[in-house]
Amino acid sequence: MAALGTVAAAYALVQMAFMAPGTGLGWDETVYVSQVSQDTPAAFFSAPRARGISYLVAPLVALTPSVPGLRVFLALLSAAGLLAALWAWRRLLPLRVLTLAGALFAGLWVSLFYGPQAMPNLWVAIAALAATGCVLRAARDPGDRPALAGIAVAVALAALMRPSDAVWLVLPTACATALLPGPRKPARLVALAAGAVLGAAPWVVEAQRTYGGLLARLHRAGEIQGGFGWSPSFGNHLRALGGRTLCRPCDIPWTQPVTSLWWLSLPLLATAGVALAHRSGRAPGRATAVAALTGLSMAAPYLLFVGYAAPRFLLPAYALLSLPVAVAVARLFAAARSNPILLGALCLALAAHLALQLVVTAQLAARSRTTHTAFGAVAEALRRQGMRPPCVVSGEQAVRVGFRTGCASRQLYGGHDGSISAAALAALARTRPTAVLVVGSAPAPAWARTWRPYELPELPGMNGYRAYLGPAARPDAPATTSTHGPETPVVSAQPAAEQAGQNW
Repeated sequence: MAALGTVAAAYALVQMAFMAPGTGLGWDETVYVSQVSQDTPAAFFSAPRARGISYLVAPLVALTPSVPGLRVFLALLSAAGLLAALWAWRRLLPLRVLTLAGALFAGLWVSLFYGPQAMPNLWVAIAALAATGCVLRAARDPGDRPALAGIAVAVALAALMRPSDAVWLVLPTACATALLPGPRKPARLVALAAGAVLGAAPWVVEAQRTYGGLLARLHRAGEIQGGFGWSPSFGNHLRALGGRTLCRPCDIPWTQPVTSLWWLSLPLLATAGVALAHRSGRAPGRATAVAALTGLSMAAPYLLFVGYAAPRFLLPAYALLSLPVAVAVARLFAAARSNPILLGALCLALAAHLALQLVVTAQLAARSRTTHTAFGAVAEALRRQGMRPPCVVSGEQAVRVGFRTGCASRQLYGGHDGSISAAALAALARTRPTAVLVVGSAPAPAWARTWRPYELPELPGMNGYRAYLGPAARPDAPATTSTHGPETPVVSAQPAAEQAGQNW
């Protein structure tokens, strides 16, 4: 337990050291946090999103709007979650393997960067790791009632965070339950089904109330993701490992192949780990094989059917594959004990891998701090121009700018986040401060060309950032630094069937 606790503690400390000081909320984070924030109106919630991560951060957000506080809260929570998930495997694999697996997974920049973020993917990874371990424990010991409860809770967590990922978790674990010997198979299958139903229920109910049914919501979610079809994206994921949180479109050169070496070795080490575990005994062999197959199942839709890359999508696969990889790495170190040169080379390679992951994490954290400062300057500039609650922001980066300014963000119909018509937005501008944000040479919308133009501080990668301010936004209005939202909600012109919000 002490070894696993040390890994979890180190994971939390590194997250806090890199991510807590000065970083801001990303675009997706802003959407999720705004749903439970008392200071700003909720951003539009599109069809694929799920509300699990909003529920998770709600207790902290209710107490404080502090982003560093949120980072520390999630860092501690994610470290505790990883410890609990690894602890579920303690009767299945040796402690040294679990400790090494935890260190390998926690040391990835994807795990370090997303651990303290208000994003669902790491929590799906933790849930998948725990659920698979509990399935194997329940098969091994029919009297292990905590394992049955763990199956239901872990699957429910995965489904609450991302219902689509839960499907790819339940399929292989259900097959493993059916194929593995042992009594009480129905109980294990019921636990899997109960967890999936309970976790996905809010998303399904919302689909019925908002979209007119589950199929309609799934169809809209597919549209937003660019459609699902045969579209292998292995190359996209390789290029994204250099520190790109989203590679869409991913038509960039592969300039940092060294950051992908671990990814290329992953299938080889995982295969070797399963084979080595099988040689050491039937139980470890089954455990690592089920972990590997479940990890591959959860990676398959993103590698084969989604034509772009976001490294966070593969976090569940990395968590599960870390177990057979740890078996292989542990065996390599054991074999090298009698050869100091080989042992030194292995230690150097592992240290270089972890150092490179920290470098990428540091670069992403620095980028987040720069962006956070830039958005703060934009928000302050808009406040000086009379943009104070109740106010409305639309256009480029409206979600993050609106959240920092205390305004509602509303995008025009026609895009994925459309929630208001041009006529309704123009009508709002007559009674409350409204800004349309444009970038580069883009002109103001036709209905806003008489509005007052105002040059804004530039955001990273965006030149010519400016606002067109509606008639109710007056620069002589009293300046305010408040981020509190309007006492009355911003009226949205979106249909009643869409106003309830949508999930990813």
